[in-house]
This record gives sequence, C-alpha cells and structure tokens, in this order.
Amino acid sequence: MQKPALQDRLRHHILVLDGAMGTMIQQANLTAEDFGGEALDGCNEMLVLTRPDVIAGIHEAYLAAGADIIETNTFGATSVVLAEYDIADKAREINLAAVRLAKEACEKFSTPEKPRYVAGSIGPTTKTLSVTGGITFDELVASYREQATALIEGGVDCLLVETSQDT
Repeated sequence: MQKPALQDRLRHHILVLDGAMGTMIQQANLTAEDFGGEALDGCNEMLVLTRPDVIAGIHEAYLAAGADIIETNTFGATSVVLAEYDIADKAREINLAAVRLAKEACEKFSTPEKPRYVAGSIGPTTKTLSVTGGITFDELVASYREQATALIEGGVDCLLVETSQDT
C-alpha cells in the first residue's frame, strides 16, 4: 500500500507513538535461551533474530491499540552497546531485521485512512563523552552512522533519537 509521507500526515493529524518496548519484553517472561544463551541474556535487540515472534507481537499489540507509529527494537543496537555482548559485528543485521519486523507489522494494520509508520529507534550507548568516558567522539559517530545507515536502508519513515546525554 502506498502511504503518504510521514511529514504530510503530521500536517493534518495528531499521530500516536507506541509505548515502551523494554517493558513489554520484560512482561514476556523470557529466558536466557530466548535471547540466544546466557551470554546474550538481556540483550533485547537480539530478540529480532532469536524471537522475532515476540517482537512482532509487541508491534502488533501497539498497532491494535491504535498506535500510528511504532519504534524498531533497536534502542541499544549500536555496535558500541552490542560489543558488551561480543556481537558488535551483528549491528547491521539486527537493525535491518528490526526494521523488517516493524514494517511487516505496519503493513498488516495500515489502511488508506490510517497508514502506519516505522520510527528507527536510536538510543544512547553505554558510554558517553561527558559522563562515563571510555569512547571518543569519532567512535560514537562511526557507531551511530552504522546504525542510522542500516535503519534508513531498511526503510524506516523517520529516525527517533532517544535519551541522549551528549547532544
């Protein structure tokens, strides 16, 4: 279905964004195996690969509740964060899979009267320039560029930068 650009839709409608992905994941009572093993336990972003059904179900629940925009499950999907789980090399794959899941959910719920949109979630890393240190500006730029590029290539309608300490 062809849908109007998000910017055009915002000119004429108030749009509702989904809620907290992390809270919904916690309510699913997942085990370490759901994340891909003990070493990946708690890496919510990995669920787009290991339990796409759970993430798709969360997207669909928000869309069924009336959300116009859903966020990808990529809040911590930068290589900087994923490196803590020794999966920094999966950043692109995770971001692309997350976009695909969100787009598929939107396609199920979109109508000509109520098109649905995907926001590519970009959260803070676990390292900051001003608070924790341990990273350079150039390293942050590279990590965010990799994530944003994958989200855009995957086809998000917009990027949503969340909870950033180092503006």
